[in-house]
Amino acid sequence: MTVSLINMKGGVGKSTLAVNLVYEYATDPWHRKVLLVDLDPQFNASQYLLGQAQYAQAVLAQGKPTTWDFFEQNTKTPGRPTDAFVPGEAIMPVRRFQKGGHIDLIPSRLELALSLRNPAQKEALLAKSLAQVAPHYDIIVIDCPPTESILTYAAYLASDYLLVPVKPEYLSAIGLPLLHQSLGDFKRDNQGKSLDVAGIVFNATANYSPEETRAKSEVRELAKKFLWNVFQAEVP
Repeated sequence: MTVSLINMKGGVGKSTLAVNLVYEYATDPWHRKVLLVDLDPQFNASQYLLGQAQYAQAVLAQGKPTTWDFFEQNTKTPGRPTDAFVPGEAIMPVRRFQKGGHIDLIPSRLELALSLRNPAQKEALLAKSLAQVAPHYDIIVIDCPPTESILTYAAYLASDYLLVPVKPEYLSAIGLPLLHQSLGDFKRDNQGKSLDVAGIVFNATANYSPEETRAKSEVRELAKKFLWNVFQAEVP
């Protein structure tokens, strides 16, 4: 199963929730083999999992392949190797647990944003590459950027479900209509592709009234209109 965390609004805690979810899946009671794919050029999830020092040393200093290489594997770029790209070489082991669960990471880096300059015919490269490593995992979690781009489309192609974190605050629902439209356009262009919204999860809640109460009500109204589930469980 591949799940993308996505919202067209930034600052909703996608990366934080993604990292906590992979730890949940890999430990009691699940013990799953989990891969986190950092698809955000800001690479917050990569730094959360590795720590800043290890990220700088293992990814930047040693030239570790990242999600950027997934999209640029057919592009000749000065300073990058021209050998055939092997998706498995981008995987970094993060944690191993005694009962079999483990966490791996495909990190990101700022240069991933450069792929947006020349997006032609790159959308399917992520899905094709992940298909090569997917048999080794129970769950793949993709942390997406908060913008509509080739990265969003690539995540759709690679995913079975979308999980939509929402921080209930002023303008919290502003990204949902854009996501609904984006997903609708994708489904019209890819009618054979199965992709569903698993639901909206309220993230970073504090039961602050009246702002948070009003925001949740607005989000639930939109979710009902779009036929999207809203999880009863909230992340404080």
